[in-house]
This record gives sequence, structure tokens and C-alpha cells, in this order.
Amino acid sequence: MSVRNLTSNAPGQQASYSGGDQGRTSESQNAPVRNPFTDDAEDDTYASYSASDTSLLHHEDGASAADAAGAAGSAAAGSRDVSDYKGYYSKGAAGARLTPGSRAGPAALPSSSSLSSHTGISNNDITAPPGFDRYPVVGSRVASMAPVGGAAAAGAAGAAVQHGSHNNSSASISSSDPFISDQDFSPFGGYPTSSFPLHLDEKEDDDYLHNPDPEEEARLDNSKFMLDFKHMDRRSAGGLFGILFLFLGGLVLFVVLPVLTFTGAVDHGHPTTITFLSLYEYPQLSAIRTSLVDPDTPTSAKTWKAKDGSEWPIAFSDEFNAEGRTFYDGDDQFWTAPDFHYAATHDLEWYSPDAATTANGTLKLRMDAYRNHDLYYRSGMLQSWNKLCFTQGYIEASANLPNYGRVIGLWPGMWTMGNLGRPGFLASTEGVWPYSYEACDAGITPNQSSPDGISYLPGQKLSSCTCDGEDHPNQGVGRGAPEIDIIEGSADTYIGGSGVAVASQSLQLAPFDIWYMPDYDFIEIHNSTVTAMNTYAGGPFQQAVSAVTALNVTWNEFGPDAGYYQSYGFEYLNDHDTGYIRWFVGQQPTMTVHSTALHPNGNINWRPISKEPMSIILNLGISNNWAYIDWNSIFFPVTMSIDYVRIYQPKNATSLTCDPTDFPTFKYIQDHLNVYSNVNLTSWEDAGYTFPKNSLTGNCKSSKKNKEY
Repeated sequence: MSVRNLTSNAPGQQASYSGGDQGRTSESQNAPVRNPFTDDAEDDTYASYSASDTSLLHHEDGASAADAAGAAGSAAAGSRDVSDYKGYYSKGAAGARLTPGSRAGPAALPSSSSLSSHTGISNNDITAPPGFDRYPVVGSRVASMAPVGGAAAAGAAGAAVQHGSHNNSSASISSSDPFISDQDFSPFGGYPTSSFPLHLDEKEDDDYLHNPDPEEEARLDNSKFMLDFKHMDRRSAGGLFGILFLFLGGLVLFVVLPVLTFTGAVDHGHPTTITFLSLYEYPQLSAIRTSLVDPDTPTSAKTWKAKDGSEWPIAFSDEFNAEGRTFYDGDDQFWTAPDFHYAATHDLEWYSPDAATTANGTLKLRMDAYRNHDLYYRSGMLQSWNKLCFTQGYIEASANLPNYGRVIGLWPGMWTMGNLGRPGFLASTEGVWPYSYEACDAGITPNQSSPDGISYLPGQKLSSCTCDGEDHPNQGVGRGAPEIDIIEGSADTYIGGSGVAVASQSLQLAPFDIWYMPDYDFIEIHNSTVTAMNTYAGGPFQQAVSAVTALNVTWNEFGPDAGYYQSYGFEYLNDHDTGYIRWFVGQQPTMTVHSTALHPNGNINWRPISKEPMSIILNLGISNNWAYIDWNSIFFPVTMSIDYVRIYQPKNATSLTCDPTDFPTFKYIQDHLNVYSNVNLTSWEDAGYTFPKNSLTGNCKSSKKNKEY
């Protein structure tokens, strides 16, 4: 049977084989060929091997088998004894050297006579190559391969067959040819010859790609990044530069430019002059109300029926329904919670913005037995000073008073005062509180020029006869800061033996009547069973036209059936002849003071009902100046809760500004801002100012003096 020798490309080389028990003889013998990829130790190790019977195909029919390996001895004489295989990158070297006549392949099989002595090998044991595989899987170029044939191990150059102990399944054969051993190499890139049955003309240029060299691959992997840059083509370079451009552009846009614009390094514009219309710093837009009337005000509360029967529409309201409102300076557009000690009445508490907030639809003014600022109590106050003022109308506030109604000592208050004086700032109130006077006589002088001690006031600072060129908000008009109280809460411990809550509702004014006694013929008590004139009519610092009204103890914070709210208010018009002030508890009037009750008396003239813009004050205090304090019956913390504040005004007389044209305050306050912002200034002189001169005592001229008086 004719078989191709796939390891030689010499033309005409053929091997013939005889069947049966005939021995196989090599046509030629060559010197042993050394494998260049193994050392001497490996050659010695693989000089012999045992062949497993799994490499033999057994045929039971006993037919003669043609041997599958032949020797081409005639062509072996010119062969080289060293392989020219060059490894990973030998794309053409091996094929070039294995041309016809260059070298013959080694004899693969021994002679038949040698095999005949092996009883374990029969005629049915036929040597067969492994299955065809274009790219067999080999893990290394030095691999331990399965034996190709059980008896095909003899070389063509006198290789001897080594006989040993054997049986029907194995035979020991040694060969000096390294290519017919466990290290079987192919010139096509490291694969065993027996596993690579291809013609040389089938070798392709990319065969080396399918047999990677681990060492070379490792070297390339280590320098892959630099090699990519070194061999980069134009397209790759363009992509790289594009990415770098985008990165640098983003860096400039999102980092460099914001830094430059924020620091102003690139702003080279000209300075711009900005006129501030107000020093008030408004809070965030979301907290600003766009209407003076609270949207939560019910429709039934949109009008008020006045004393003359006319309907006054609501002009302002605050229902305090927003949860968590705070009243630090600048937090609210209508209210400010001051942070100071109210020294004017020797209060025992420190007023803190922390103690004024909103919860459950009400304003909470809470007093704690909490030591701070060297005082032992802390409480809350709200002022609308220089933000919200009103002139004429009806103001109403609904409140639940603190602690038990029958316990005396606390001083809850809801009251109003002219905007030229700021509550708690003593330098601002000196000479203006509680004046409401337009004449130029003894009433404007210190102590009312009376040696009997009726007055300790320093005199009216802003009189109607202030001299020309002196400091006055609107010369020719008597100015001041009178006080009208909605309610000052207390308790009468003598009524009924067990005590009852009372409300004091007052007009505080100056100069004073003799003995502080107004004309009671023009004062009306509407229900004498619950309301009476206050026995306190004034002192050296103010005259008080006041009435006290008994209250239901359920309108307080603690006690049986406690927790109810009650409304308190007053309605007033400031006409010189028909003006009046009428106070209310609920919808019931308690007292009315007509303007004629304040007519001239002794050496003083008319005290008109206030024409000043009146700011609103809500507070909870405690002071020995107010009442005896029953410490054992006050259970701190106590809270004064205010449900709402509403203002109604006549349709033709709506005024909610603190700076009306006929009674301005804004410029005067700005000209003396330290007086209205520094609570530690206790007198006008301490602030660096002097009282303006008047034509009565200053020996100067007042060209705008009020001629009526």
C-alpha cells in the first residue's frame, strides 16, 4: 500500500510495505537527528517509551494489514542533523528548508524481523495516526504526547529494538530520532508531526497566529500601551486628540469658568450705584405673603360693624396657621421677635426669638424657668414696629391666656404704641412716650412745671412749637408715642374669695390731668357687673384711663374646662370732637372713652386721641412692677397662645403704613438709627443727641407753630 510521507517534500520518495509477518527494513540509514528544542537530559529521558495498547487498532478478522509508515532512505543522505524550526515567528523558514533534496524524513518504523520477535504484537495490530485536526490543541511546544504507534519507534540509522518483558498489550521500543518520540515536533509551528497531517503547500502565512508564544505574548502585554502609541495611525490619533479636547473643554467650562466668575476675576465693569429703598432684608420669596389679608381668614370675619352701625372691611389679618414660623429679625414681613431685656418695667425675663413660634394654628409665646443672660426666665415678644402700623379702625386679637386664671403674677399683654417709640429701647421712647399733645404750654415742659411730683417725664421732645432748624420729623405738629392697650392680663384674688382672672384695658397718655383724673362724665362702662374703672389711674410716668373686666377662667391655659380662646380688641376714631376709643371682650363692649373726656384741665390743654401710626406688640412678661407674684402657683413652662390678629378700618380711612404723609416716621428713624437699634442706649443724650429747642423755653422762633393753641 502506498502512503504519502508528510514530513518530506522530496519528489519520488515512496515507501513500500509488505504484509503478513514480513519484516520491515529501512531503505537507508541516517545519523541520529537531534531535537534543537530539548537538552541532553530530555533526550535521555525520552530515549525509550512504552506503548499502550490503546494506540493499536485490533481487527478480529485476522486479515493482513498494511503498515502505515514507510522510510524514504534514499533521500535521507543529504539531510541535516539539526532542525531549523524557529518557533513563534517562523512563518516561512521551515518550509523553505524542507524542499526536495534538502532532507529526508526519518524512518518511522523498524524492520519486520524485529517486530516478529514480539509476541505481543500481531498482524491485526495496525498503527494508525490520530484523527485529523487542522489546529490541534497543544499547551506547549514541548509536550508529552501519546505514542503514535505501538511498534513504530525504530530509526532508519541502525536503531535497535530493545526487548524486554512484554505481553500482548505492549512493547518497549527505543529510537534515536527525536521526532518519533514523546517530543514530536512539526515544522509548522510547534505541533507534533503525527498530529499535523498536512502538505507543506497547505502551510499558510497566518499559522503562527494560532500558536502563540507565551513569553512573547507576555512581553507584548507589558508594553502594549506604549506600542499602541508608537504605532498609532491617523484615525486613532484623531480620536485621542478629540477626547483630550472634550476633557479640557469640560474642565474649562465647569471648573475654570465658574471659579473666575465667582471670584470676579473676569469682571472689569464699571462701578454701579444702587439706591436702597429700605434697609429691611426680606426673607425668602416663598415666605412672603402677597396679600395683607391672610387667605385663611374666614369670610364671616371679613367685616366689622362699627359703633355708628357702618361696616368696616378687614384691612389686615394674620391667622398664624403656618406651622413653624420664626420671627428673628428679617424672618417675617410683619413681625419681629426682639432679643433683649425689657428694662423699662424691670421685667424678670429675657425676651428671646426662640420663645416665639407657631404651632397648631396659633402663635405661641412660651415662658420657661430657664436661666440666661443672668436672668432666671425666658419668654417671647412680637413687635410690628416699623413694619405694620395702623391709624384708626378696630383691632382684635383672640388669645388663650397663660397658667391658671385665678393665679396672679404673670403679665400677658396685647397692646399698641406710636411708631416714633420702639418698645424696650429706652432712648427711643424718652420724650415721646406716652405723649399725645399739640399745644405749646406747660404740658411740654419737664415735670409739667409742677413741683408737686405729678410728673417725672422730661417734657415733650417733639412739640408743635419746635424752633426752626431743630430736629423734628414734621415741624409744627406735636408728636409722640401714646399707648393703647388691648389687654393686660392679671387676676383679682379678692373677688369671691378664690380669685378670678381680669383684663385691664387702658389708654396711656401724657401730659396728665391733676390727680390723673379725666372727666368721667365722658367715660362709659357698658356692663358694670363685669367691668369697673381701674383704681389705678396713673403715676409720675403715665396717666392711665383704664377699666378692668372679669374673665372666665376657662379662657386660660390650665384649670377645669380650660383651653378656650376669647377675643379682645378696641375700636377708635381720632376726630378732635367726635373721636372715641371703645374696648371689647368678645363681641361685648366694656368701656368707651370719648375725646371730650380729655379736655383742658388746669394748666394743660386737650390731649387728642392718637393720630400717630400705631405699631402692635404681643408679649408674655413677669415683673414685680405689675403685680404680686404667686410663685408657688405658677407652673412653668406657661404659654400664651394667640389665634389671630385682625384689623378693620373705615373704607375712606385705610392706613396700614408706619410712615403716613401727615405723621411721617421713616426719615426721622433713619436719622437716629442707633437709638432704634441699640437697646443698651437708655437716654437720648447717651445716643449723642439733645432735645430740640422750642419757642416756649428756648428763646427761639418757630415759624410753623400751631396757631390753634
